[in-house]
Amino acid sequence: MARAQDYPSRPITVIVPTGAGGPQDVVARIVTERMRSTLGEPLIIDNVPGASGSIGTGRLARAKPDGYTLGISLSFSTHVLNAAIYTLPYDVIEDFAPVALIAHTPQLILARQSMPADDLKALIAWLKANPDKASLGHIGPGSPAHLAGILFQRQTGTRFAFVTYRSAGQAMGDMIAGHIDLMAVAPNIALEHVRAGTIKAYAVMSRQRLQAAPEIPTVDEAGLPGFYASPWFALWAPKGTPRDVIARLNAAVVDALADGAVRQRLAQTGSEIVPRDEQTPAALAALQKAEIAKWWPIVKDAGIKAE
Repeated sequence: MARAQDYPSRPITVIVPTGAGGPQDVVARIVTERMRSTLGEPLIIDNVPGASGSIGTGRLARAKPDGYTLGISLSFSTHVLNAAIYTLPYDVIEDFAPVALIAHTPQLILARQSMPADDLKALIAWLKANPDKASLGHIGPGSPAHLAGILFQRQTGTRFAFVTYRSAGQAMGDMIAGHIDLMAVAPNIALEHVRAGTIKAYAVMSRQRLQAAPEIPTVDEAGLPGFYASPWFALWAPKGTPRDVIARLNAAVVDALADGAVRQRLAQTGSEIVPRDEQTPAALAALQKAEIAKWWPIVKDAGIKAE
């Protein structure tokens, strides 16, 4: 049995279920680079994209549970949404051991600059007065923005159309041009346009204001309490990985997230590091179950299926 005192004794592979250069890949490289100084061995990123992250996640589920193959979750898609959308050859709860929650990337509620509403309450009022006249851009059924839009409609009693784009950047270009009305995206995609005055930002979908943009109110402050839609990044191991190995890995993540340089680099990506008491394996397991309870009914009621 692997023991913490002699683990690790060789490099560790970290599966990232997306291509190189994406948000998840960037976060993974920032954190694992710092984890090396704690663990004393390199962590090697293995990009395994495809099927909304389920190919790489499936490889993690089949890996030997010895602490030498880990995986970074794709926001909350790989360990929450995919199980409601795809038929998977693994169980998202039973086949993985949670290691640590790394960070959230709360989305912003955005609108074209010419939208008459100047705050979130006024936006909701305008949408109610103009049912089915607005449109929200997103990158596909089941994407965080699509689900946030569905939840927004349910909580506010509003109706608007959904427009699918190949990328968030393409949708942003159309909103700046006034071709669509609304978006829900991560701060790193939106903030430069908000500060340039080409789009409006009404609120951040989290309990706390963004470190990178403290001037934007939370949804609680803006008049839509509890409307949280915050994709997250987390580290996982295969089921059966020894507890002392999990504890060693968790300690390495905690050390990394306490490092000032790591915190600054993650903030630049629009990520918000979670408090220390939310960085435990137990807290990650609780978050996953809460997210499943929240989002699976929305996915199923909306009839979202894999395309």
